[in-house]
Amino acid sequence: MVITEPSTMGTRRIRTGGDLESCDSEIVQLEPVNVKLSYASRRQKGESLNKHILASVTDISVDKLTEEAHIPKGQMWSVHKFGGTCVGTSQRIKNVGEIIVNDDTERKLIVVSAMSKVTDMMYDLIYKAQSRNDSYLSALDAVFEKHQLTACDLLDGDELAGFLSRLHHDINNLKAMLRAIYIAGHATESFTDFVVGHGELWSAQMLAAVVRKNGIDCKWMDTREVLIVNPTSSNQVDPDFSESEKRLEKWFSQSPSNTIIATGFIASTPDNIPTTLKRDGSDFSAAIMGALLRAHQVTIWTDVDGVYSADPRKVSEAVILRTLSYQEAWEMSYFGANVLHPRTIIPVMRYDIPIVIRNIFNLSAPGTMICRPPVDENEDEQIIDSPVKGFATIDNLALVNVEGTGMAGVPGTANAIFGAVKDVGANVIMISQASSEHSVCFAVPEKEVKAVAEALESKFREALNAGRLSQVAIVPNCSILAAVGQKMASTPGVSATLFNALAKANINIRAIAQGCSEYNITVVLKREDCIRALRAVHSRFYLSRTTIAMGIIGPGLIGATLLDQLRDQAAVLKEDFNIDLRVMGVTGSRTMVLSDTGIDLSTWRELLKEKGEVADLEKFTQLVHGNHFIPNTVLVDCTADSNVASRYHDWLRRGIHVITPNKKANSGPLDQYLKLRSLQRKSYTHYFYEATVGAGLPIISTLRGLLETGDHILRIEGIFSGTLSYLFNSFVGTRSFSEVVAEAKEAGYTEPDPRDDLSGTDVARKVIILARESGLKLELSDLPVRSLVPEPLKACASAEEFMKQLPQFDEELAKQRQEAEDAGEVLRYVGVVDAINKEGRVELRRYKKDHPFAQLSGSDNIIAFTTKRYKEQPLIVRGPGAGAQVTAGGIFSDILRLASYLGAPS
Repeated sequence: MVITEPSTMGTRRIRTGGDLESCDSEIVQLEPVNVKLSYASRRQKGESLNKHILASVTDISVDKLTEEAHIPKGQMWSVHKFGGTCVGTSQRIKNVGEIIVNDDTERKLIVVSAMSKVTDMMYDLIYKAQSRNDSYLSALDAVFEKHQLTACDLLDGDELAGFLSRLHHDINNLKAMLRAIYIAGHATESFTDFVVGHGELWSAQMLAAVVRKNGIDCKWMDTREVLIVNPTSSNQVDPDFSESEKRLEKWFSQSPSNTIIATGFIASTPDNIPTTLKRDGSDFSAAIMGALLRAHQVTIWTDVDGVYSADPRKVSEAVILRTLSYQEAWEMSYFGANVLHPRTIIPVMRYDIPIVIRNIFNLSAPGTMICRPPVDENEDEQIIDSPVKGFATIDNLALVNVEGTGMAGVPGTANAIFGAVKDVGANVIMISQASSEHSVCFAVPEKEVKAVAEALESKFREALNAGRLSQVAIVPNCSILAAVGQKMASTPGVSATLFNALAKANINIRAIAQGCSEYNITVVLKREDCIRALRAVHSRFYLSRTTIAMGIIGPGLIGATLLDQLRDQAAVLKEDFNIDLRVMGVTGSRTMVLSDTGIDLSTWRELLKEKGEVADLEKFTQLVHGNHFIPNTVLVDCTADSNVASRYHDWLRRGIHVITPNKKANSGPLDQYLKLRSLQRKSYTHYFYEATVGAGLPIISTLRGLLETGDHILRIEGIFSGTLSYLFNSFVGTRSFSEVVAEAKEAGYTEPDPRDDLSGTDVARKVIILARESGLKLELSDLPVRSLVPEPLKACASAEEFMKQLPQFDEELAKQRQEAEDAGEVLRYVGVVDAINKEGRVELRRYKKDHPFAQLSGSDNIIAFTTKRYKEQPLIVRGPGAGAQVTAGGIFSDILRLASYLGAPS
């Protein structure tokens, strides 16, 4: 059998063998070029189908241009490109027609894609035909029906009759060609390109007819007669601008018009063989036509509002960028952003023609302008100070690492490596090499890595066996994250900010690359970390809110108060401070409630009660921390449970921040405390515990500030218990101690069992915490503690029994009070850190009435820091040191401090 392929030299015969011997005598004569040129002969309304049928493209002499109508060029032209989604239905084609009609530009050229899904349908026809699947015929019928129904909905009269006649003619030609492909079992690239290009031909003709129906003179252009390209590879072509310009002049001289509807995607080779501009080719067509016409603007119409700062499916807070430079758009599109194909930008850059990305379904959105130089970026209010314009990612990659001491200083090693990669046809996405030349690593698509590894091992088998190369290692399951911005080149610290944001999100970087232009920084990460990494860096550069996933453990008095404070302040934090605190879970000792998106804090009590599940702290932790869309996680322990505190080390090790008023971890066994602090210092996870000592008072932060600035602690002395402060402030005159304790218990100032306060253990824990913060290595058992619980009452079975018997022991404290009053002094229950003698204690002491400790009221706390700097006059911190509101406020303050450390504006 012989099939004739389109060619400039008449026909080219291809002989096939195999199982088609019975068809040897069959000759299928195909002349698709002639079919294509018949479009030129019947391009306009009312022309006879049989007029001016040209025999060959070679009949066109581009040098014999008519002189009647030269195409004008310059600012009077605007170019629009409408993708397949924009012309996916008859109604959408009508909408496009309205946009064209309403464009008041003097001259306009519109590039149009095939209707949505049609290109895929055409490729499917080829696949089925060469697979000898008879269903290609029904698939072709579906293509015909789709366009027939659309045309009937859009057109009428002669326009409809003319289009349907041409459509029938085209379908018959395609049927003959597909039959030939079916017989041969193979389709050449030129056959394939010819077939798939029909979708653009049909949509251009229908749109032109719709525009004419609106009263505007309009011609349609088969760009295969105009655009000439040189194929350079199976996935790329280079436009021949000089030849295309000549052919555009020729076309316009024959069909002058102020409104031209041109086919996207398709073109011809210098030999006049139909071809395509490959995938995303319609954007490329528009850019080429814009350059040929020297248009003032190319508008790409799509189904999004513009170019986003990051993929909005991964970062919900991604913003529309008003402007991008050509270089920024180029970088972002290369790294997978849904912008444009990188080659689309090249033709318009030559003439500084701006490209505008707009949404056909949201005409009110201004879109994104890609231009040079960038327009005033003050319009980008949300990102005015950010040197990074946006972020893009590529998934499903593998990292290949070629390593060995024999590589250093050996010319040609890199050439040999990448020559082997080229030979297997793999695409290298990114390359990274240290200056030591000890190793070269590069990223390739995961589907190609096996072939790459085999090629390298074969190429370097001798070097591997001899030990000059130590390994060819594959790291699978990788993703690339790229930060892009032209301002990065002139802004110090961008890399530091990027890497800091990733470190604080507990994300490890596997490889790094940055070009000398500094327009992008590229990092390779684990695939599972990619979304968290993207969100972390996006928020760090103030392109979106700093989002923190929170888990609240212990919804008791303090925990419940904190949740209510978070509820009341959430909107203000989002709007004014760019902080999004999402409580993903609340757990008590028995039940817990979890959410993938965040719990509604106005109903958390009802949710916990009605929809709560059995509490499981490990499951709770996994869900709160397992959300890949939120890069940072904090667990807030509002309990006094030593079992919960024992988990802090594991949480920090897993990259979970911890905030707590729970004193058990910092006052527990010394070795565990030191281990916890060591881990905190070595990692980027934070452990905040301001509320462990002074509730909402800045005790820990004040002490750290003194130490970090080089001061030396001599003594810390204070009234650390709001309960005991209230008791001794009220223990005056003739009142008995038991009476004051009963009053405090009634008012809710004490624990349900007052012995928990009177034992002094709580104060002792605070003293231990401050002693350890000061550098003393003390155990809780090292502290002498003056207990206010009479020895005989320690064994009381209940708080009620204790309170009933307490009056029997009032005499001793009454006597001490009297002795103090006789000396002009008062009794105060204090904790002391003696840094000079490296000891601590909890005791009942007497102070002169003019001493600051004697002048407290209510349940206030007071702490005095005597240091090398504050030796004569101690530094005093005083204020409410107990109560749910101030304690929750102290925890809340730590949460906001964490947000600041993670990148929120401070």
